Amino acid sequence: MRPFPSKFFRPAHLLPILAGAYGENMTLQNRVLATGEIVAHPARGMFMGNRGILHDAGKTLGRARWKHKAWIICALVWKDWHREVMQPNAYTELFFLDEAVALAAGHRPCKLCRRRAFEAYCAAAGHVGSAPDLDAALHHERAIPRTFTQRRHEARAPDLPNGAIILEGERATLLWEDAQFAITPSGYASPAPRTTRETVTVLTPPKSLAALRGGYAPRLHPSAAGLIL
Repeated sequence: MRPFPSKFFRPAHLLPILAGAYGENMTLQNRVLATGEIVAHPARGMFMGNRGILHDAGKTLGRARWKHKAWIICALVWKDWHREVMQPNAYTELFFLDEAVALAAGHRPCKLCRRRAFEAYCAAAGHVGSAPDLDAALHHERAIPRTFTQRRHEARAPDLPNGAIILEGERATLLWEDAQFAITPSGYASPAPRTTRETVTVLTPPKSLAALRGGYAPRLHPSAAGLIL
């Protein structure tokens, strides 16, 4: 079994550009799971995301789970940008365990703060259009209109690439080589043998599956580093 990518996210990189991102007494509802749910959880995420303004003046989310189609995966640290989370009339800062989870939730690398990752993703996925074209294609694959719920897909388990996330029972699970790893908000559980079921429910949208098959390597949480059978 091949090891996970060597470029795991290091604790030294957990220096948020966001004042109050993790320093408030209250835990905000801004953590996105691979299943598409947005929950309140105190664990730190590796990446930030944006779907528009989803919160009110009390930093509480409404019913909407997106306000535009440009669902991006952003770096926590970029230049000297500094902001406080969930400010009035500003986009809602969302957070992900890692990039595999963000891809499963329907996001793609940001073209501004993660340009190299965006270009690598597009090349691996075979996308030659604009960023809005990519967002439109992803939105069709990831979202069910008017219900703010996640669109899921059925696929043959043996055909899925490393980094794909499936649903095992009610739990999101990462596939890697001959193993699979249940995902928690804090990290990955111990490895289990990869499912032998022929067909599985896939959370990662087809466009991102194509990127993974094409060689795009998502940045994984440090808890995955030692989980090798």
